[in-house]
Parts: sequence; C-alpha cells; structure tokens
Amino acid sequence: MKDVAVILAAAGRSTRFNDPYQKKVYASVHGKPVWQYSAQLFADHPRVGQIIMTIAMEDQEMVQEKFAGNLTLFGVEVVLGGEERSESVRNALQRIRPGIALVAIHDAARPCLSRQSLNQVIEEASKHRAAILASPIRATVKRVDPTNHQIIETVPRDGLWQAQTPQVFRTEDLQRGYANAKGNPTDDAQVIEKMGIAIRVVEGHESNIKITTKEDLRTVEGILKSPARTRDNPFF
Repeated sequence: MKDVAVILAAAGRSTRFNDPYQKKVYASVHGKPVWQYSAQLFADHPRVGQIIMTIAMEDQEMVQEKFAGNLTLFGVEVVLGGEERSESVRNALQRIRPGIALVAIHDAARPCLSRQSLNQVIEEASKHRAAILASPIRATVKRVDPTNHQIIETVPRDGLWQAQTPQVFRTEDLQRGYANAKGNPTDDAQVIEKMGIAIRVVEGHESNIKITTKEDLRTVEGILKSPARTRDNPFF
C-alpha cells in the first residue's frame, strides 16, 4: 500500500556551504547529486507513493536543465519553496494526493539515511501517529554568552537528543498544524508538538548527518563509499 508521501526539503540558501557555483544539495558525490541519494531510497520503498522536492525559485531553470531525467526516473515532483523552510513545506503540503496517510519530511542534504532507519520511523509513525529520527547528545554541552564567548553553564545532557530527519506525521495533522502555525518553526516536529500530539523518537544512526559545510561533504563522501553501504546490505 503506497500511503506515504515524502517532502524533500531542498530550497535552502546553503550560505554556510560557501560555494558560489552550487548549493549543497546539488553537489556531486561519487557521480550523483546529493539529493538523489535519499530520493532513490524513498522511490524504492514499498509504501512511498509520492515524492515532492521543494526548490528555490532561482534554481528552477538549473534543476530542469541538469536533473529533469533523474527527477522523472525517481518520480520526483518539483515545487517552488518559500523564503523560509516552513513556507516550502506549506507549499508542498498543498500537492499531497488523496489517499496519503503519512507525510515524511526529509532534508535533501542528508544523503546517508539508511533503509533500516527509514523503515523504523515509518513503522513507528504508523503505530503512534507521529515519529522522528533523532540521536542522543553524547558530547558535553555548554551554554555560552554570545557577547563575550564565555561559558555560562554546563547543560545536563540527560534526555537531550538532536533531531534528524525524516520526521513522519499523519497527513491531516501536519496540514492542520501548518495551517495554524505562527512564526517559523525550527522543524516540523515543533508544529506537531504545539498541537499537543505525542511524538515517538526513533534512534537514528550518527552517519545520518546533514551537510552544512564543505567538511561535511567530505565526511559524507567517506560514508557513502564505505564497503558496508552496498545495495545488498539491509542497513544501507
């Protein structure tokens, strides 16, 4: 049953990627653009029936020229995003087809998502209405004064998790949440939290990093060329 739609968020500015020629989601990793890794994973999933990628207006012509064939191959629909990520998600939600029970929002700049993690978070959302991938914070966390860069305090890390994507929710919940949301939520889970809906957390792998800088891109290149990450490996 193909009852899951995916929104691939790819409309960001990539300011910290610091490349005047291309944004991080369009950078090539082992001959494929970053966005294609997760798009291909979603396209292969038996429950995914729709994939929507949000892009910036200034990238529209380039995306069609360079990636039209790949977009068609993986059944990816393109939707123009807004100034903020929340606007992009709203635009994509308007394109969700009838019969879609769950919506998964995923950062296109996270190409190292595993099949195992994807299966788990979809399963948890199916059972419990809402679920996200996240990883427990293991490093010591300091609160720092931004004016003088001095430590204010050490923050207890017990119970602190770093959110990842995909974040998966019932379609009607997400649509209703965004219709009533004010401001710019930091992620989609925050929209659902404010509705009072409990969200399950599935522990994601630390390799599911989001590319922000060129150093992150080099890290991803190493992860994706690992012999353990092959298409015959269920943990790919």
